[in-house]
Amino acid sequence: MRFDLLHRIADLDPVRDHLEIYRLSAGHEFPWDYTRALEFALFRTYCVPSISRLLAETGEFEKRPQKRYDDTALLMAEIAAHGYDSPRGREALKVVNRAHGRYPISNDDMLYVLSTFVYDPIAWLERYGWRPLHENERQAAYHYYREVGRRMGIKDIPPTYDEFAAFKQDYEKNNFGYSDTNRRIGEYTVGLFAAWFPAFLRPLVRLGVRGMLDEPMLRAFGFTPAPRWVTAVGETGLRARSRVVRLLPPRKTSTLAVQPGNRTYPGYPDGYHPSDLGV
Repeated sequence: MRFDLLHRIADLDPVRDHLEIYRLSAGHEFPWDYTRALEFALFRTYCVPSISRLLAETGEFEKRPQKRYDDTALLMAEIAAHGYDSPRGREALKVVNRAHGRYPISNDDMLYVLSTFVYDPIAWLERYGWRPLHENERQAAYHYYREVGRRMGIKDIPPTYDEFAAFKQDYEKNNFGYSDTNRRIGEYTVGLFAAWFPAFLRPLVRLGVRGMLDEPMLRAFGFTPAPRWVTAVGETGLRARSRVVRLLPPRKTSTLAVQPGNRTYPGYPDGYHPSDLGV
């Protein structure tokens, strides 16, 4: 039945069972939406000059944007798919922590990035999900990423869902602002998204991405807003997709950390370990 997993989620405890709920939500119920939402969540963090400046200094976005994207997506998916205390989960966290340890990243910046992983998918799903999120899914996402954040050495994670959401809102209000590095990293990212499509579609993709950005993001990147019709068409398409997905049978297997068509690591996860990522 289409809503069997929802009933299962409703019967679980969002604190004790947060990992199981998150796996069901991200890997079974909304895999495509979580992928898109987390892409835009990372994109959103580049509106912070201290974050974009560091990324520009590494040169990774200029030289290897696809690899950096694949490394981040697969490492986070490994942690979710296998659990943060599993052998593969611990290996993935070790790779993440080693990469972050090379650079002087402030705790607040790390905390903000973590908050986008919780709340940006929730905001996306509230607009485009094929069903409303259950409160257990919202709370479980918070508790899951709180545990991941602790294992990444992030300090002062707010103790409740609402307080962490308030931190995110205040942080964006105080730290979003235009900088040249914001624009550079933003342009590299839009270029990455466009490169996934045939050449004749890439101008439309670039326009469509701008149409998905809210006003604070457009200002921080210095991007010209897309025409209103572009945003309207994009949102209409996403809502139409949600109505179609609602009619589909439930997914039987999780998509987390299973990407045989991955551009950097073809066949993933066959033959790969988390330690192969990010090098």
